[in-house]
Order: sequence, then structure tokens, then C-alpha cells
Amino acid sequence: MVYAYVQDVPIDADFYQRIIDELGSEPLAGSLLHLCVRLPEGGLRYIDVWESEDACAKAFHERIHPAVDTAFGGARPPVEPTVQRLDVVHVTGAGLQPPDTVIPATSRVAP
Repeated sequence: MVYAYVQDVPIDADFYQRIIDELGSEPLAGSLLHLCVRLPEGGLRYIDVWESEDACAKAFHERIHPAVDTAFGGARPPVEPTVQRLDVVHVTGAGLQPPDTVIPATSRVAP
């Protein structure tokens, strides 16, 4: 089932780039979309869409948290910024599954 969330983080674009540099160029398995935008009041907002919550958790455990730890000089802050889960009604995009793929109705993916 598609898993999506929004997360506001108290970092700037330069620090975000350090995290991205640590992640490297290999795509994160299961990630359908990662969008990072500036917030008017400061900080950044992540909007993420994943193939599943399990794929997201695995990517955080194996790649994202280690990259964040390194960017923070060895250990990320003890409190993770709040994740606001999104109730996905519909997802579409050129990189998604072909139209003949059966997807559960609660998270239908269209081409």
C-alpha cells in the first residue's frame, strides 16, 4: 500500500545538501517521490511518497538515518521531527506501476 507523509525539519538548504551528499546517487529502494521545499518561516518540508511503509522504514534504517547521523557529525538529534502521515486517495506519475497492475483500492496507483 502506498505510504506518504509530510515532515517539517529545522535545517537549511546547505545542511540538507550535506545529507543528500551522504546518501549518494543511488535511488532509495521503494521511494516514489521525495520533494523538499523551503518553509516561509524557515526550515524545510519533506513530502515523501513510498511504495509502502515497510519500504520507507527499511530505507530510514539502512540509508537515511546513517546519512543524517554523519551530516550531524556522528549522531542526529535525539528527537525525530514529527511525521504527518497523509491519507492517500490517488497517486499518478510517469514512473509508477503500469496500468494493468492490481493495487489495493485504498491506495490505487494510476499511470
